[in-house]
Amino acid sequence: MLQTLKPLIELLSWLALPVTLVCIADDWFLRPRRQLRAAPGGQGERDSPVMSILYSVLPVLIIAAVVRLLVSETLDFSAVLLGITVVTGIVWAIDSLLVRPQRVALATAAGRDPALIAEPGTVDYARSFFPVALVVLLLRSFIFEPFRIPSDSMMPTLLDGDFIIVNKYAYGLRLPVINKKIVAVGEPQRGDVVVFRYPPNPSVNFIKRLVGLPGDHVEVRDNHIYVNGQPVESQPDKERFSDGCYVNFVQAKEKLGNHEHIAMYCPVAIDRQPVLPSCNRRGVRGYVCGDEDAPGGGKIGPFDGIVPPGHYLMMGDNRDNSDDGRSWGWVPEENLVGRASRIWFNWDLGRSGGPKWSRIGTKIP
Repeated sequence: MLQTLKPLIELLSWLALPVTLVCIADDWFLRPRRQLRAAPGGQGERDSPVMSILYSVLPVLIIAAVVRLLVSETLDFSAVLLGITVVTGIVWAIDSLLVRPQRVALATAAGRDPALIAEPGTVDYARSFFPVALVVLLLRSFIFEPFRIPSDSMMPTLLDGDFIIVNKYAYGLRLPVINKKIVAVGEPQRGDVVVFRYPPNPSVNFIKRLVGLPGDHVEVRDNHIYVNGQPVESQPDKERFSDGCYVNFVQAKEKLGNHEHIAMYCPVAIDRQPVLPSCNRRGVRGYVCGDEDAPGGGKIGPFDGIVPPGHYLMMGDNRDNSDDGRSWGWVPEENLVGRASRIWFNWDLGRSGGPKWSRIGTKIP
């Protein structure tokens, strides 16, 4: 349904800006004169048919612009919040310092009560939204930010549909949008689950586990990690992991730094099948781990590299189904967003059964 309406939503969102500017200009400078003429003894002039239409369609155009932002895969909410804060603040300040005195003077010169001229709707909205947007921007930029897990790459630690809280000050306070650190608070630790800007496309946020610190020599052979020549502690469970979509995968308890977590992998090349009958998630292919390499199945090769200064190596806990640093390289320090701390909700709309209530409040290891 949304894909069908996408062209219409895009068209309406492009019309939102010019129509908004026309309505602001009329609301600030022309409407007050019409309101004075509509006072007792005036001519009773109303909005022109064109302006009446524009005022009527403006909410629809703004809603279309908001919907387009929400469905965008590369939406930077910090940039949107900063824009809303700046625009509403400027509108409120201009009206308070320049336009409102002119409205009062206009009414006084006409011998009318200034209260007869209603405050422009745009100013009313700006005054209402500015403090809210400012508080949310400060909280999101410097304290906590919500983030939705968009893939299976961190299974079984995090599931597609988990909504998590990201600690924004764990690695230092950063300016919104440009992500420049202004106050050093803490440093990333090996084993942290980190949200960062994807190096090939910084407009997209990724989440992975920090495996390599600057200067570390990291090797990955047969799903086992070696840091500076020492194997990462790993204890495979006797029972295999199966959830209907992933079948017969090894799950192992690993310890990276001070973090103990569960990783999952297949010792052989996995069979990437069409959707399995037992899989309760729409659009997800099945992943079956057998006792030998699946015909035509892919297997991630070994990795060996030294993390350069000011960079980090990130990997997913789902070792065979993670687009991570083993393929695209290192994450620069300036791309760090924050440390994942807790799950506050879970709901994968593509999965039957509704939310997983038991995951709410779970600490991320």
